[in-house]
Amino acid sequence: MDQAIRKAVILAAGRGTRMGELTAQLPKPMLRVQDKPLIQHVLERLEAAGIREFGIVVGYQSETLTSFLAGWHLPITFIHQETVNGTGAATLLTRDFVGGDSFVLTFGDILCEPGAYQACIDAHNATPQTAGSIGVKDVDDPWQGAAVYEVDGRIERIVEKPPKGTSTTRWNSAGVYAFRPVLFDYLARLTPSIRGEYELTSAYEQMLADGLDLRIGRLDGNWRDVGRPEDLAASESMM
Repeated sequence: MDQAIRKAVILAAGRGTRMGELTAQLPKPMLRVQDKPLIQHVLERLEAAGIREFGIVVGYQSETLTSFLAGWHLPITFIHQETVNGTGAATLLTRDFVGGDSFVLTFGDILCEPGAYQACIDAHNATPQTAGSIGVKDVDDPWQGAAVYEVDGRIERIVEKPPKGTSTTRWNSAGVYAFRPVLFDYLARLTPSIRGEYELTSAYEQMLADGLDLRIGRLDGNWRDVGRPEDLAASESMM
């Protein structure tokens, strides 16, 4: 029987330095697309996918974001990341919020359709033994993100930022996931990467090394990682 997922974790603590002056006084999830902050688009689309409770990791200029979302019609738990030291460390902070439930995980600057979250939930429900799923988009070359290699939907390996032209897969990790709480056991054992950060990808790699079943969720429809000013403009036409 499929397991309904009702909780989502949204990582929204970083400054978004690639946005330049746009985030000098404003956290990136509060930048507007079609006159609504990015975070509002994310919340509304998660709600459309059946999510009913949110845990948002905040940090830079957090009071702007928390003030905007005060009184949101569904429960939101804000988790403060005092030191922004990686996506793995940020996600680990949400362990108490998640508890024993499966959850969707995403970022405050990933815009996609509700079906993208559902695709990850469906992949998460592939078997009772499936530990989680990673949303993927079909791209010409995943060199700017993470190349995901799979066989019959089951992930075999992930290569973070592979050199351009070296990947033999077209699947690019899309920043949308669904996981069982076992993920936190691996996050708790992370060591800093060569960038000095505790990274989600490192946890996924160890899960695969231990033989855990991770699946791809194939994302169709509109999707964008809003990382640069030009992405804001492009997003205006996709929402």
